[in-house]
Amino acid sequence: MAERFDLILRGGAVATPSGVEPADIGVIAGRIAALGALGGASAAETVDCTGLTVLPGVIDTQVHFREPGGEHKEDLATGTAAAVAGGVTAIFEMPNTTPLTTSAEALADKLARARGRAWCDHAFFVGGTATNAEDLPRLERLPGCAGVKIFMGSSTGDLLSSDDGSIGRILANGRRRVAVHAEDEERLKERRAMVADGAPVRMHPEWRDVETALGATRRLLRLASEARRRVHVLHVTTGEEMELLAGHKALATVEVTPQHLTFAGPECYDVLGSRAQMNPPIRDEAQRAALWRAVADGTVDVLGSDHAPHTLEEKARPYPQSPSGMTGVQTLVPVMLTHVAEGRLTLQRFIDLTSAGPARVFGIAGKGRIARGYDADFTIVDLDARRRITDGWIRSRSAWTPYDGVEVIGWPVMTVLRGRVVMRDDELLGEPAGAPVRFLECLDAG
Repeated sequence: MAERFDLILRGGAVATPSGVEPADIGVIAGRIAALGALGGASAAETVDCTGLTVLPGVIDTQVHFREPGGEHKEDLATGTAAAVAGGVTAIFEMPNTTPLTTSAEALADKLARARGRAWCDHAFFVGGTATNAEDLPRLERLPGCAGVKIFMGSSTGDLLSSDDGSIGRILANGRRRVAVHAEDEERLKERRAMVADGAPVRMHPEWRDVETALGATRRLLRLASEARRRVHVLHVTTGEEMELLAGHKALATVEVTPQHLTFAGPECYDVLGSRAQMNPPIRDEAQRAALWRAVADGTVDVLGSDHAPHTLEEKARPYPQSPSGMTGVQTLVPVMLTHVAEGRLTLQRFIDLTSAGPARVFGIAGKGRIARGYDADFTIVDLDARRRITDGWIRSRSAWTPYDGVEVIGWPVMTVLRGRVVMRDDELLGEPAGAPVRFLECLDAG
């Protein structure tokens, strides 16, 4: 073959929709142009992938990069640097910043901030509220918008829509799938007294108990059914919710996080303290086992990190003044590849949860698989590498991880974004060149 490519990845085990098989990949103009034996072809750049596995670019559909308003914890430059350092090629960022992302102007501001600073591709959720409900059909179709996000229960920031009337109005306006943090605000208020005057952090899942999550998810499904609106339930933490959601798959898709699959209380709180504190909380071993069953039986659609950093000084406040949230975008790939290595899920299921699943759930254009015509986004990993995650490896401005000291099996060694190698052997290369993610439901909107 005499064809010339911009980039050739040679000799890797390539995860195509047909399975993992030896192949070369040829890239032209940022897209996959050829797959197979490209021995006679030349390229401006050739990368030897012998001994490595080439996965579709990992898409993390839930991160909080804190800009604007919380740049002392994270910003779009440091957060996206952490993403590509961990093998992630695209992120969806949440709207609970300061100011909130609830208008076209706020969305445009985030897109402008990301231009020339974001290392990976990106999209931003718009927060759904009672005051902007009628604007949502227009907002959700703007370029760079990942969709609408609802907070049914209070968490970090001031974005809250907890009553049925507000939620119903949001769901009634628009067509794209709505992402939801499902915790019941009234129950949180009723139960706060058990921790308000100070408590051990292991009380976090007692305050924000199973019924707090289950009741909210039950209400959400009722309201979504009435509005005939698709929803995506974020960071599901209970087996009870999984049973409920399994019966509503035509309406609802499901996310879990690596931390809810990896840690279990009360031990994680005893070891990690408030580093393990997040909303909804990490629960006990029985609930973790239920989440793994939901991964195995297909109830779970997507794996998101819920990367939500705070400084260690903030996390050191006495509970419950300590804020909820932890870093996670950089550790998603090695943590989950360790679960693959230890037999808890297959590599193909990992791909489904982190690339094909996000593309399917959110209607992402041109991403999510290694196939001709798709964006040349690749997460290139060494499945046999044994490494230790440390705080020092973390590129987040908050510079810590709940996995500090954890040995993992499987490591991201290269990140390729639209045909450009942007990370190799833990080093970032070139300049930030992330671009807005495109969505099938918005292609005619610009």
